Amino acid sequence: MEAHPAPITGLGERRDMATEGGTKAVMAALLANLGIAVTKFVAWALTGASSMLAEAIHSVADSGNQVLLLVGGRRARQKATPEHPFGYGRVRYVFAFIVSIVLFSVGGLFALYEAFHKYEEIRDGHPNELLESSWWWIPIVVLTAAIVMESFSFRTAIRESDKVRGRRSWVQFVRRAKSPELPVILLEDLGALVGLVLALAGVSLSLVTENAYWDVAGTASIGVLLVVIAVILAIEMSSLLIGEGAVQEKADAIARAIAESDGVSRVIHMRTLYTGPEELLVAAKIGVSSTHTGDRIAAAIDDAEARIRVAVPEAVHIYLEPDLDRATAGRQAQPDR
Repeated sequence: MEAHPAPITGLGERRDMATEGGTKAVMAALLANLGIAVTKFVAWALTGASSMLAEAIHSVADSGNQVLLLVGGRRARQKATPEHPFGYGRVRYVFAFIVSIVLFSVGGLFALYEAFHKYEEIRDGHPNELLESSWWWIPIVVLTAAIVMESFSFRTAIRESDKVRGRRSWVQFVRRAKSPELPVILLEDLGALVGLVLALAGVSLSLVTENAYWDVAGTASIGVLLVVIAVILAIEMSSLLIGEGAVQEKADAIARAIAESDGVSRVIHMRTLYTGPEELLVAAKIGVSSTHTGDRIAAAIDDAEARIRVAVPEAVHIYLEPDLDRATAGRQAQPDR
């Protein structure tokens, strides 16, 4: 029998290596958002621009979300227990789903509320602080600086994602990635950059035209943007929470590895499930000949497991059930020698 030994690193070590890029992107985004949030609150306090308040709350929400991702990553490193025999890897999906809720409520809905509130103030003839303030230039400076800082954070997320994205498009990467941190940070940073541009446009047009409704429009646009991103994140994370199997190319590689194993006639049926971002469960019923001895069947299973781990290293939990291959049972078979 041809053996295919595959050295397997420890589960915790493998997970640390796989999540290193995501952690780096999360930390870069967290540091950027904390600094940006402070400057936005100062600009809002000086000018009363609703776009600045919406963006400040957006940065606070993003900072909280990055803390949630870090906490989720830390909790996912807990060792498996009898109560949770496959470990805590999917905790990362739970925290990523909470991120989508925070972004929807604290970020999106608050911005929409602030836009409506500011609209009512302007309609009722209240003085507009932005147009009357001597600090009118502050939001322009703050937003421009924030765009620069956020661009560095976004660049870090792109560089770390490129290391694991392969040939997939960015849309495919966000939809098919099993590790939640990088897709979440990519969407958050993209939303932050677009939001900053919208805020800058709203404030600038308000100052140029002396029409404060542009500031309201910028704030409302930020709210709609954040709600859309939050819904996309919620859909993707809910799918991972429910449980996703291996993508077709990996499922095909696993089935091919089993079928090519010595002593296995075919794969009768197979199921896969991610128990964590880097941990794949494989359960399959494999066809064996009725003439095989117990030792021969055990050797066939060992060979199949080794081949699976070579083909798809993230296949951590493998359960193979041998069964009589009835498709070939009627054919004459030579007894084992």
